[in-house]
Amino acid sequence: MENIVFQLSKYIIIIFTTIYTLYCFTAFRSANKVRQRNIFHKQSLLMYLVHFICYGLLFLDSKNIKVVYLYFAQVAFFILVKLVYKLVYKKLSAYILNNMLFLIMISFVILTRLSFDMVIKQFMIVGASFGICLVVPVIIEKFKYLSKLGWIYGFVGLSLLLLVLVFGTTKYGATNWINVFGILIQPSEFVKIIFVFFIASLLSDYKEFKDLIKITILAAVYVLVFVVSRDLGSALIFFVTFLIVLYAATKKSLYLFSGFGLGSIAAYIAYFLFSHVKVRVTAWRDPWTYIDKEGYQVAQSLFAIGTGGWFGLGLAKGLPNSIPVVESDFIFSAISEELGAITAICIILICLSCFVMFINIAMKMKKEFYKLVALGLSTMYIFQVFLTIGGAIKFIPSTGVTLPLVSYGGSSALSTIIMFSIIQGMYVLNQNEVGNSERRKTKKEKIQKADEQEPERE
Repeated sequence: MENIVFQLSKYIIIIFTTIYTLYCFTAFRSANKVRQRNIFHKQSLLMYLVHFICYGLLFLDSKNIKVVYLYFAQVAFFILVKLVYKLVYKKLSAYILNNMLFLIMISFVILTRLSFDMVIKQFMIVGASFGICLVVPVIIEKFKYLSKLGWIYGFVGLSLLLLVLVFGTTKYGATNWINVFGILIQPSEFVKIIFVFFIASLLSDYKEFKDLIKITILAAVYVLVFVVSRDLGSALIFFVTFLIVLYAATKKSLYLFSGFGLGSIAAYIAYFLFSHVKVRVTAWRDPWTYIDKEGYQVAQSLFAIGTGGWFGLGLAKGLPNSIPVVESDFIFSAISEELGAITAICIILICLSCFVMFINIAMKMKKEFYKLVALGLSTMYIFQVFLTIGGAIKFIPSTGVTLPLVSYGGSSALSTIIMFSIIQGMYVLNQNEVGNSERRKTKKEKIQKADEQEPERE
């Protein structure tokens, strides 16, 4: 009987997740605010249903009453976040909030499946992150001088990276962690946001070509620091983000294509300079020949995805812990194995819909600085998603980056929630500007109407 429950439930999870994903895109098509609100309410209901089914299965598998307590704590957390955010920000984007919570819900489910202690830590970090980020949209809306601190952003971010390079801890071949009172923190996750503010601030206000050279030199130093610390995944994310924002600010395709050309040459050189890069490329090219050594991680990832098939083995019915570092770099493989390729594809589409929404917000921003910040954060987000999933399915060599909001990692979770909150703040700012513009227009029309009626009364 229990086995039947597990088998049926996986199809129900797939159906609910698919419907949720379809709503992500139908919400874009509707200009009717009432219809949009109904869609968002339905999405919330679907999220709670998927969450309930998943934790019910996890309890049936483990018979651990702590899983039930954790489930109710998470439900309370989701409800509290929705209530508080809607209370504080009257014009927030329910679209962004829903997708952020859905991805976090998937993270909690998979991490509970992998390690109960791990999900407790992640739950506490995510909860604290939402509390911290509650003020981010206020800062975006109220602090008008954020666009004037370009060089300060640049040197503060670089100082943090140099600090890690000197005093940092090496993990998985890269020196990108720092130990603070026994807690490992990855400052590069937060430097990503500072870096975007740095390039957006300066590129939105550049005057001459020499200004572009100065900005490019400092941005190149960021990338070189990552190369020296052997964190090539982050180096690639920073490099691509800079090129996209540079192109958006200058509208010159020459910068974009020449940058990618130089980046390709640099990647080729890195293959010969760094042994761990050579190992990852070897594992990517032929994991089966080197399955006992270099290719073991990629091979196990492909086994998991292939074994799961379209519908998955069912939650708690696979062997995701056989994949090294599954909780961070290869969590997409764990999702594919137990929840199926259809659910995994839905996760990709939800991430893609977030990116589309971010770009939509960027295009609507009137101030160039905010436009470039939104574009930079959008690029960083979707490119990191691409690198993580691409590495898990052997589309590209593994780069050792996490899947935002889904993978285990306190620094990654906090920085991504900050990124989403910044975009949320820009959405609120744009809504307020639109509202003020409409009020001014209405007031002007009333004055004109009154002036037209004045001669008639005379």
